[in-house]
Amino acid sequence: MTFARPATPLSTSTPRAWRGVVTSGHHFEVPLVHAEPSRGSLRVFARTARADEPGAERRPWLVFLQGGPGMAALRPDGGASGWLATLLPHFQVVLLDQRGTGLSSPIDARSIAAVGNLDAQVEYLSHFRAPDIVADAEAVRQGLGIESWSTLGQSYGGFITLSYLSFAPEHLDRSLITAGLGSMSGDATDVYRATYRRIGEREDEFFAWHPEDEERLAEVYDVVRSRRAAGAPERLADGGEVTETTVAHLGMMLGGNTRVQGLHHALEEAVVTIAGERRLSAAFLSTLAAQFDHLASPLYWLLQESIYSEGAATDWAADRVRREDFPQYVPDAERPRLLGEHAVPQDFDEVPSLRPVRDLAHALHATTQWGPLYDREQLARNCVPVAAAVYTPDIYVDRELSLTTAAQVSGLQVWESPDYHHDGIRDDPDTILPQLFTRTGVAGA
Repeated sequence: MTFARPATPLSTSTPRAWRGVVTSGHHFEVPLVHAEPSRGSLRVFARTARADEPGAERRPWLVFLQGGPGMAALRPDGGASGWLATLLPHFQVVLLDQRGTGLSSPIDARSIAAVGNLDAQVEYLSHFRAPDIVADAEAVRQGLGIESWSTLGQSYGGFITLSYLSFAPEHLDRSLITAGLGSMSGDATDVYRATYRRIGEREDEFFAWHPEDEERLAEVYDVVRSRRAAGAPERLADGGEVTETTVAHLGMMLGGNTRVQGLHHALEEAVVTIAGERRLSAAFLSTLAAQFDHLASPLYWLLQESIYSEGAATDWAADRVRREDFPQYVPDAERPRLLGEHAVPQDFDEVPSLRPVRDLAHALHATTQWGPLYDREQLARNCVPVAAAVYTPDIYVDRELSLTTAAQVSGLQVWESPDYHHDGIRDDPDTILPQLFTRTGVAGA
């Protein structure tokens, strides 16, 4: 990626130590379109972190590529804890806010509206995908004066890693991927056909653990429908009506071992009796609302399907696939099955924080302005050491699709486990990351 010039430094904060980690914030300016710097610029933020101990400043660098799309990097509020604590004995770490997130020219309904008309907004967001994030990372690497670094990509960060290996592998020491070997078919329908099956299997597993919760979920749907029929629908604190789709998105809680039991606890207290009427409890309404907190990060749903496309319109692939092949997931099914990372048009009609970008969502799902995400010939001759953790039951990044992708990257080593889900790096980093360290030659691993 020869056109990625060093990012222009804007400011750097004084290093601060907190519970075993020393951090400093760095603000940069980068082009909106790296190949055409005259088209405007963005601010990009990166936080550096190292262990608070002698000699840590001499350790090699690693950049963490966050999951998403549209999510900011980790804020190390707990100091040297979790997966960051596993990394720090081996690396200095760069926590990069991907463009459009956190402190990197964040996108929300107001900022995207200020870009211009709908066509201008679509064109603008076409520059917020994996290859653009790679170009930002390369610019920041140079701006920090780092000769080369390793990458760790979680979930969507793994997709970005594949773009990095495609377009700018020259300064990569190694790449580590957790739950992020995304499909490279270019067709989002392949992904959703696989993930509907996966989440169905996970839902069945969950109800085998808690048989009573299937009846509780059915009662929740019944309360939602009966209240709507009576002209007094249940509502969230933001005024949004609780619908079958609202409830179905609780399936997001099935995607990790660190939160799956939270679904059981939510259903335990879902329905209460108030003045002789069945109602959804305040606690359950709060849980539902937490699944729809998109005010600060609408990019997550806006770009959810585009991360798979290389030219073709996605045309609401998740919704099309469920209506054609998985009707048990549609809202008017007798007891709709739970959804995972499936963005559907109803979300932009029903969720108050998403309604301001409803027209943009439809335009993004209709556009064909998506450029290439990968260079498959480069991946086939890859020389960078790469290792990936694949979790057999992952409901978001399908195991078979992951292995198909792995076979297209020369030298990529897979460590597969049936014991973890999509949140494995948070669940047990001290088991998972050393497996990848060993396979890619991390010193001292």
